[in-house]
Amino acid sequence: MSIQRTSFAMAVLFVTASNAMAHEGHHHHDENTLITAIAGNPAGTFQSKVTITESNGVRIIKSNGLPSHATGQFPGPRNPNQIREQQYEFRVPLTPQPASRPKELKLGKFGVALNGVPIDPGAAEFWNRDFQSPWQYAVINGKIDLGLDMNSAHVQPGGEYHYHGRPADLIDQLHQQARKENKSMTLVGYAADGYPIYDCEIIGSDGKAKTLTASYRLKTGRRPSGSSGPGGRYDGTFIADWEYAHGKGDLDDFNGMWSKTPEYPEGTYIYVLTKEFPYVPRKFRGTPDDSFTLRGPGGPPGRPGSGRPGFGRPFAPPPFGPPPRRDR
Repeated sequence: MSIQRTSFAMAVLFVTASNAMAHEGHHHHDENTLITAIAGNPAGTFQSKVTITESNGVRIIKSNGLPSHATGQFPGPRNPNQIREQQYEFRVPLTPQPASRPKELKLGKFGVALNGVPIDPGAAEFWNRDFQSPWQYAVINGKIDLGLDMNSAHVQPGGEYHYHGRPADLIDQLHQQARKENKSMTLVGYAADGYPIYDCEIIGSDGKAKTLTASYRLKTGRRPSGSSGPGGRYDGTFIADWEYAHGKGDLDDFNGMWSKTPEYPEGTYIYVLTKEFPYVPRKFRGTPDDSFTLRGPGGPPGRPGSGRPGFGRPFAPPPFGPPPRRDR
């Protein structure tokens, strides 16, 4: 996998409201602006803007989708798309509730980071170019190269910069702020169902650094072949190469856990970004809001418009087709 970096200094300003008593998935404020963030760089390449407010039981995240940190080179040799300003408005419930039937995320946005950049774990790359196939290629540590940068991110044809995994530079920024405030955990963003997303690196109750781990493992044996599958050993090339193994790590099959956190002192369910598969959760505990749904051209103004799955020329990665150029 080819990863490229374009470095420049960033100036970041975060203004946050004071903490309040919390319930499950609910950091309570009444019609209050929680976060205003503005990030720029001396060269004036772009300026990141995001506001997070809470009103009438809803958290509203508005942003221009531009990252608050350095990025890779876009356009680049493995991703021909240029980062462009967006008009995002995401809405999540302040008091998320578990859904009666969990929803798997095959394609689309899982959530949004505090800097207003979407978190989108999957890519529209499937064995034999069949979007109904269970054999979806893994983006990270798989056999395709979609030009991810050092933040496990790249750009869609419409200019949407988005994270496929744990965004290292953003997390470094947030870690620094959390440590200054003596916080044991680092809030990274919010999932589409309203539950918070935290980083895997925490400070344990004993005061020592700890890394929360996922509970997934590679399946043993070989994949089905012929018309049923691509064949070959389970090696992480496809999402379906992995299976949940209860107790293997710290987290459940949603890649989350129940925890008390600095923002939720009474406890809440949290999702966790991990350093190993699945990196970003791929299943919702609650009900995702429609504002995170993929929308095609001409969709409602001010809402995400990342295009239909497969936007752009589809492809089948090696050894099943020509080299990849884009993920949707």
